Amino acid sequence: MRMAPDAWTLDDGPHSAVVMTSRARVARNLAGFPFVNRATESQRAEIVGLTRQAITSPGTTPRFEWCDLARMTDRERRLLVERHLISAAHADCDIERAVALSEDESLSIMVNEEDHLRIQCLGSGLCLGALWKRVSQLDDLLSTRIAFAFNRRWGYLTACPTNVGTGVRFSVMLHLPALRLTDEIERVRRAAQDLHLAVRGYYGEGSESAGDFYQVSNQVTLGRCEEELLEELEQKIVPRIIEYELEAREMIERRSPVLLDDRVHRALGLLRVARLLGTEEAMKLLSRVRLGIHVGRIRDVPAEVVNRLFLEIQPAHLHARTGGSAEPDALREQRARVVRLALGAS
Repeated sequence: MRMAPDAWTLDDGPHSAVVMTSRARVARNLAGFPFVNRATESQRAEIVGLTRQAITSPGTTPRFEWCDLARMTDRERRLLVERHLISAAHADCDIERAVALSEDESLSIMVNEEDHLRIQCLGSGLCLGALWKRVSQLDDLLSTRIAFAFNRRWGYLTACPTNVGTGVRFSVMLHLPALRLTDEIERVRRAAQDLHLAVRGYYGEGSESAGDFYQVSNQVTLGRCEEELLEELEQKIVPRIIEYELEAREMIERRSPVLLDDRVHRALGLLRVARLLGTEEAMKLLSRVRLGIHVGRIRDVPAEVVNRLFLEIQPAHLHARTGGSAEPDALREQRARVVRLALGAS
């Protein structure tokens, strides 16, 4: 399986100092079939066959590579999870399932995850509008080839009631180290919940925050049109969270400049000399270096190098890059070596 370069790691999207990535996703189910958790094995296999034909038919733009997850190794599936192309649940379940990937991996279609189809698009920075346009175009194309389950009263029918209606989820991956350092992150969590937003960890539902990254997405889809959901998140809610984070960064720079310098340069120094690194420790240190870059404290490390390292230090990526042992101690050594080389250390 090839790995495309990750365009979102370039740190060139709108508000990328705080918004690492944006994602637009729709959930769809085929008419005439039970939901995935109620379908028989033969029905799931039929769903895979029908969607593969629709997705790979001539005239589909962009072109997709079809990946049969049941016939991939566990390490290959973990690689897709680490790249945010499939969910952990999709990787681990034991049924007929697949994912279709565009050449640049910005578009992916999960088949037989919680719903029959989950179409998503990823991009750098705050760019939900542009991503939604691509997802909507692909959704419209596939709807001419597949009959989707739709009710005139309830809208698109989905396995989880929170997705019924438009079936749309907009989400952003936010880097909020200053709010974490100032103990304001819980206030943001509470405010998000009051606005009916979901706040999740680095790998989405069921995961914990790592590297001070948080996924924020809409929870309500029923009774709201796509444009309304998009405008609320992209133009009102996320800009306010960005403002909170930037204000917290300015406050730290103003009140505790020496402490800030110590934190970010100490993190960079440790990463440049460490011989053993665990994933959690590396994420924490890289988060501080990324903060240092975006507040102008660190000038000799490009932000895209650090962004790329958040991927390359994950276990499946390490193995794909080095081909070394998968034993925990060996992985810690490989991780430290990869980080040192990327940061220009010996």
